[in-house]
Amino acid sequence: MTADELIQPDASSDAQEQAPAPRQRGLMLLLLLANASMLAVYMGVGSVLLPTHIATLDPANKVAVLGVVGGVSAVFATAFNPIAGALSDRTGRRNPWILGGALASLAGLALLGSVQTVLMVGIAWCLVQATMNVYQAAVTAIVPDRVPAARRGTASALVGLALPVGGTAGVMIASQTAARPTIGYLVLGALAAGAALLLTTFCRDVPRREAAPSPSVPKRERLGAFLSALSHHDFRWAFIGRALMVLGYFSVIGYQLYILDDHIALPEGLTPPEAMAILTPVSMAAMALSTVVGGLLSDRWDRRKIFVGVSAALAGAAMAIPAISPTWTGMLVFSALNGLGFGCFMAVDTAVVTLVLPRAEDAARDMGVLNVANAGPQIVAPFVASAIVTALGGYTPLFIIGGALSLLGALSVVLIRGVR
Repeated sequence: MTADELIQPDASSDAQEQAPAPRQRGLMLLLLLANASMLAVYMGVGSVLLPTHIATLDPANKVAVLGVVGGVSAVFATAFNPIAGALSDRTGRRNPWILGGALASLAGLALLGSVQTVLMVGIAWCLVQATMNVYQAAVTAIVPDRVPAARRGTASALVGLALPVGGTAGVMIASQTAARPTIGYLVLGALAAGAALLLTTFCRDVPRREAAPSPSVPKRERLGAFLSALSHHDFRWAFIGRALMVLGYFSVIGYQLYILDDHIALPEGLTPPEAMAILTPVSMAAMALSTVVGGLLSDRWDRRKIFVGVSAALAGAAMAIPAISPTWTGMLVFSALNGLGFGCFMAVDTAVVTLVLPRAEDAARDMGVLNVANAGPQIVAPFVASAIVTALGGYTPLFIIGGALSLLGALSVVLIRGVR
């Protein structure tokens, strides 16, 4: 059985045949909007508002505090994503989880904007991470649910535009509201809730075929089944490669505000938030270009691994630039090259992942497990980065280690067998 057959079950085919065409025509645009709003929250809050908030509350210990908050919230992010995916599979519906997760995240962001102690910031951010990962798990499962395997590269490229679009919008909003973070939190939360409302209104759920009742299974066996995808060779290496690449990227990006403040020689009169508002569009424009080109060419040539491996290597190599030249020009070049590499990687790697899912009927659950490699490192990264900066005495080692992680991610792709 081919990888394409593995991820196109009869239930999915039936669902697509039963789906009312008018309600599905805008699926890709709505998915782009839903993913972009989600990443606007992750990037806007994680890169600007949360570091600014923490620096205001405890400037002397900001690096360590951000690391602890990120590390603790990682538990919530990594746990809620696969759990929500499995529950979404069981109910056979995505929309209630999408809308519920987005509205709960809006409430969590409102709480985050109102608190004035480091402890409460940590608690509120954990709540936001948990609810956003409920939202993310259900949104991510829609591509393997409804898009044919032959079009996954193109679909992944379109959805992959969410990072440059959402990341730019999130950082721009956050940079403009850094002095008034409460407003920034609410605006970003409202974007996610609005996108979820549009997706669930105009793209109704198509109930999946009900499976035959299964016998009672002991808890230990259920846990084994929950993580069973990792026993499959290709899925496991896709998981490892994604985790390494994302960890390397976000270890640096998550601390970019502090890097600009403490490491880079900025032009006179340019503040770190203003610099972020310049660097992010440069990075995201490069990311958008490589996302579209990489996704389309990988479909046309029916080649995935070469795009994923080379783009990961480029992103890793680019991290040497600020380590060698800690200047504003160096950061601009780094942002452009790193954006090119990371954008192509995420677009084509998403197609690779959908082609190595072990069982189509468990798509959301297994994508939720895979999303641990996506969401988990994004939140663990501040903890890792703070340990590196504190133990090794600066941001130069952070760039070097981040680049090495990305290069290891590129090597992991070589070990995937079932995708060209």
